[in-house]
Amino acid sequence: MALDWTMLDARHQPMPLRDETTIMSIDRDSQVEFTLTIPDAPPSGTAATGGNGGVKKMKERGKLWLTNKRLIFTTPKEGKTKPSFESLSVPLDAILSSKFEQPYFGANFVVLDIKPSPGGGLTDGTNVEIRFYDRGLFEFVGVLEKTRERVVYMKRQAAMEDDENLPAYTSSGSAAGASNAYADTPPGYVA
Repeated sequence: MALDWTMLDARHQPMPLRDETTIMSIDRDSQVEFTLTIPDAPPSGTAATGGNGGVKKMKERGKLWLTNKRLIFTTPKEGKTKPSFESLSVPLDAILSSKFEQPYFGANFVVLDIKPSPGGGLTDGTNVEIRFYDRGLFEFVGVLEKTRERVVYMKRQAAMEDDENLPAYTSSGSAAGASNAYADTPPGYVA
């Protein structure tokens, strides 16, 4: 996951990665609210070696894209004030958990705990709250979960195929001219 790393085109839309397709988009300005919570480094003895142990919260409204590889949020190109962040790109396999919240008062929202990318400007424990202002959130959460499950499944399948391509194991006792007796057996043990 990386903050402000999304490549945007002239219309301020994300540039697709190789073999990436858009599954769902909410591409009208200010219809999605993202609240990004970034925990600071733990407090330490000197200010130079660690943070103050606090939390940084950034809230923006903008557009959202769900692709077969990532979740992308962008803020509007034009605005009265400079946004606290311009874009957020979250690979689907970096979403550690999701939680659908239905408060008594206010709009439903989903909280995503995410694993930050090295050098992406975020820390461990970062999470995102997503709220929609023009539609229900339930459909989006279902599509997000199914897409994320598919990405994780495909990643596991690829890892299993890599394991299957390993050379076959042969024991040292089966080599030509080798003895089945081991030199380091305990006393009184006969192999």
